[in-house]
Amino acid sequence: MPDVRPLDRLTSIKVKLGVLVAASCAAASFATWVGLAVLEWWPRYALPVAVLLALGVTQVLAHGMTSPLRELTAAARAMARGDHARRVTATSRDEVGEAARAFTHMARQLEQVDAERRELVANVSHELRTPVAALRAVLENAVDGVAPAGPDALRPALAQVERLGDLVDELLDLSRVDAGAVPLHREPVRLADLVGAAVDGARLSGRDVTYEVRVEPADAQVLADPARLHQVVANLLDNAARHSPPGGVVTVTAAVRDGGARLSVLDEGPGIPLSERERVLERFARGSSASARDGGTGLGLAIARWAVELHGGRLTVADAPRGCRLDVDLPAAAPARGGAA
Repeated sequence: MPDVRPLDRLTSIKVKLGVLVAASCAAASFATWVGLAVLEWWPRYALPVAVLLALGVTQVLAHGMTSPLRELTAAARAMARGDHARRVTATSRDEVGEAARAFTHMARQLEQVDAERRELVANVSHELRTPVAALRAVLENAVDGVAPAGPDALRPALAQVERLGDLVDELLDLSRVDAGAVPLHREPVRLADLVGAAVDGARLSGRDVTYEVRVEPADAQVLADPARLHQVVANLLDNAARHSPPGGVVTVTAAVRDGGARLSVLDEGPGIPLSERERVLERFARGSSASARDGGTGLGLAIARWAVELHGGRLTVADAPRGCRLDVDLPAAAPARGGAA
């Protein structure tokens, strides 16, 4: 039967049912009048014809009304089989049409989530394969006697274990992102102390970069969770150091003005094109200039943005004459008075 929907313009299922009943009664009455008054049929002939005509009108109108429901049922069954690409044609403006549009929106979201899940599995597998393969090579050389199990041979293995540990930590943070809000323990934090501690930790990585720090004013504070904010700065410094050339300079500036605090990290790397600035803040995203050897997992900036947004702030990629500059904007804290606020 053709999918005819003459009642789609009506905005209520109750009105549609009323129109269906009225149309059926009108068709039956008209057929009865024609049969008795015009054609002069006997009632036993005119009444069955009137009933059949009323049933036909009801079938046509009801079929159009229930078409979205049949599509919803078929799409739901397909989704249960794992097919998230099915969509429901929602042409009506009543409650059924609203349900069809809501279902289509849900199907798009589930399709996106499923794609992200597959991408997550693929990316984690790739990130795990590299350090595991390197560890296996080092251990096989030690077992086979190719290389002695001394510091020079074990140092690369330790580096790969540390890389695996960093990946596990980032995956745990990612699970916290997916779990929802994380409670923050806010207190006034001096930016100079926070940035200094993060830079000291970054220097331990042994990368051939120099760090320059400027904080204005020297006693600038923000109201934040110290651990989470340290994680943000550490991730930004790690990202900057990985993309800086040997002997490069990473500049960290922090300032409080206009009722807010801005912390910026600038490197001397290749920078990020304007078209990729939003994408690089997503999970497992890397800029077009990133290489497989930079040691990044593609999670650091996404986790940093999540932690910044927990504080009600923003993480953005800003314009810079050279390299990449990442800006963290946070609400400033009032001066502490005798302890944490």
